[in-house]
This record gives sequence, C-alpha cells and structure tokens, in this order.
Amino acid sequence: MSSHAGTSNPEYVNARVRSRRSSLFEEDDYRKLVRMSPAEIARFMEESPAYEEEINALGSRFSGVDLIEYALNASLAEDFEDILSWSDGELYGHVARYLRKFDAWNVKTVLRGIYSDTEREAVADDLIRAGEFDDRLIDRLLDAGSIEEAIEVLDRTVFGDSLAAALDDYNSTGVLVPLENAVDRAYYELLRTDDLSGEALSEYREFLEAEIDFRNAINALRLARSGADLDPSQYFIDGGVLFSAAELRQLASNTDELIGRIRESRYGDRLSDALTELEGAESLIAFEHALEAALLEYADSLGLVHPLSVTPVVSYVLAKEREVDNIRAIARGKEAGLDPEEIESELVII
Repeated sequence: MSSHAGTSNPEYVNARVRSRRSSLFEEDDYRKLVRMSPAEIARFMEESPAYEEEINALGSRFSGVDLIEYALNASLAEDFEDILSWSDGELYGHVARYLRKFDAWNVKTVLRGIYSDTEREAVADDLIRAGEFDDRLIDRLLDAGSIEEAIEVLDRTVFGDSLAAALDDYNSTGVLVPLENAVDRAYYELLRTDDLSGEALSEYREFLEAEIDFRNAINALRLARSGADLDPSQYFIDGGVLFSAAELRQLASNTDELIGRIRESRYGDRLSDALTELEGAESLIAFEHALEAALLEYADSLGLVHPLSVTPVVSYVLAKEREVDNIRAIARGKEAGLDPEEIESELVII
C-alpha cells in the first residue's frame, strides 16, 4: 500500500462507503441463505453487486464451498483496496493502519494452522490478503514448519518483537493464547502511534478504546478458560478505558461482573440490547460473538455522531468483515450437514 499525499477527504470517501454499506446482506438474507445449498448460496451471491464479479470470474475454476470462499476473500480484499484508493492525506494513513488488522488475522491464522497441524491449503484459504503483507511474505509464513520458524519469518515485521517475547510462555504452557495476545498487542500499539487529536478524530479514538477494552475482555476470558497457569494482567493491552490490568485479573473468572462493568460504563446506554445478549451467552464463542456485535453497533453509533471522521469507514470495514464471516460460516455449516438453527447460532447479526 503506497501512501497518498494531499488533503484528507472524508466527505468523499464516506459517501462511497455509505453506498457500499447499503448493499450488505440483511438479517432476512441470512435466513434465506441458511436454507440453501452451497450451489444456491453461490447463485444468490452472484445476484448481489458485491459478489457478482468475483463469482463470475472464479466460477469456471471452482464450485460449491470453494467458490464461495474464494469469492468472499477476493471481494473483501478488493473492497478495502478501493477504500484506500479513494482516500487521501491523513485519512489514508488512518485507514491503512487500521487495515493491518488483517495482517494480524493472517499471523494468528497461520499460527493456529501450525499448532493444529492443518494442511497448508486449508490455512491459505482462510487468509485475508487485505493488509500490508505481500504474497512473498505470506507464502514464507505458510511454508513455516513450526511455530518458531513462523516467528522467525515475522522477525522484521511489527509483530516480531512481541512474538519473540511471548515464545517462552507458549513453550511452557502449550497454549496459543500468549502468542495470539502478542499479535494483538503489537497491532494496537501500532494504532496508538497515530495522532488522534482534534474533534474530527475524537470518535475514532473512542472507538479504538472500545475495541481494546473488548479485546482485553475476550483475551482475559480465553486465558481464564484455557486452564493454563497464566496471569491475565500480564497480557493486558494498553489503550482502553474500562479496565486496569489488576481489575481484569479479577473479572476474568466472573463473566457476570465483567458484563456489569461494561453496562455501567460509557458503553452501557448505547449497548443495552447487546449487553442483554451477552448475559444470555452460554459459551465463550457465543460471548465473543455478542461482543463483536456490540462493537459493530458501537462503531455505527459513533459514525452517526461525526460522519466526516474516519469512524464510518472503520464501521464499514467491521460490517463487511462480519458479512464475509457469516456467509463463510453458513457455507461451511451446510457442507458439514449442520441444521439451520445450529448455523444461525454461529452468525453475528445486529
């Protein structure tokens, strides 16, 4: 991604993003999709302007779930490249740095693949090539035969130092949480180097604080339920406003208290319905899905407050990411023979 000089242009970019947002799938669309076969899902996607080009381009080489997977990833990458191509000046810098979340995603996906001894092709299919990593670096990551080799490949990236520091904890516990947390910390540290002063960026700063707060909550719960002898406060990500490291250690083992803290915070009024969903979550995965929905709802509300900031762009990135995740979950669920009700439980919808 090359930098774009010139004056920041949020009015133009947000108008383009609003147009893209209007074409995203709605809840009724997902209800239809969960009752379709993979071939029918692909045809439904072909009728959508968001996926028509990708389905047509890939349809001669792939079919079924493979076609859906490749079309989703291609659409996601193209969408975000479009946003970058529209953006100039300071806006471009903020968007480009935020999109490095997909570099973080790809690193964690490769590490999970190595950890679970998943085939290279299956791991590659789950990667989202929308960050700054080039194909050569991604291929080297995919070729790594061990966690240590993968970390070596990442030595000169923004994740290198953080991963190297977490390697001893991984080796001593045998769980991936320390490495995944190291990736998150490096990513959010990069975002915190942005100059987010000024009224136009106040909502974006507030959104990033919320994202860090929710990431801390998820990471602490994962640690608490991993069974590993690890202190959640050692994996605390700076930059949020809801928890201190010590408080998070206490809340990690008590989901009700953690939700109560969120409800009493500045997020409570905007997230009342989402927090009710959180209280009803019966598993860690359901809890994480409810938090993801809450974060998306929060980003939407902030984008309405200041529509000329970067926040509406970030809100669209989250919404598009959720749509891709939802369609992928439906396609894989159908391939695995899951009932529609089981598939619906895996979706994140607001």
